[in-house]
Amino acid sequence: MCSKCGVVKPITDFYKASGTRDGHRPDCTACNLAAKHARYMANPEAAKERTRRWQQANPERYAENQRKHKESGAKALSNRKSNLKRKYGMTLEDYDRMLEAQGGGCAICGRPPREDISLHVDHDHETGRIRGLLCFPCNNTLGDFKDDATRLYAAADYLTRDPELDTLIRERARSLALSSPGR
Repeated sequence: MCSKCGVVKPITDFYKASGTRDGHRPDCTACNLAAKHARYMANPEAAKERTRRWQQANPERYAENQRKHKESGAKALSNRKSNLKRKYGMTLEDYDRMLEAQGGGCAICGRPPREDISLHVDHDHETGRIRGLLCFPCNNTLGDFKDDATRLYAAADYLTRDPELDTLIRERARSLALSSPGR
């Protein structure tokens, strides 16, 4: 029985602790983690300093732990989760739902994400509002056009112009340039 919540739980729900009668902590894992979180929230700097001291006192163990974490792929996932939360206020589940709602690909071109690179979270830089998930080329294009819809429409118009009309415009511009004074 957990000494904090009073619930009878299997022994596997308790951390091991040498020196105790049954070899386990008196509080269950959930209560122990909740207490740790509360202590951290009350004074995060003390916990951060304690971690820094341990890292400095145990450089080999710290490096080995970092190596194992990196090899497991957990570090990349952890970094991705914290980046999404910190920058956009979204969870990995939110990202996955958005990707599914977009049909599994870029919101502009439909290209699916690569195995090694996820789609970029496109957002309005002034308001922070998330607009969708974009592949690298589409995201960069919006950035290069400074999110200016007028310029994007002009570029689309340019790409879809009639080639014959384009030739006439160029010929007219050339003839004006040749006939203007000073040439």
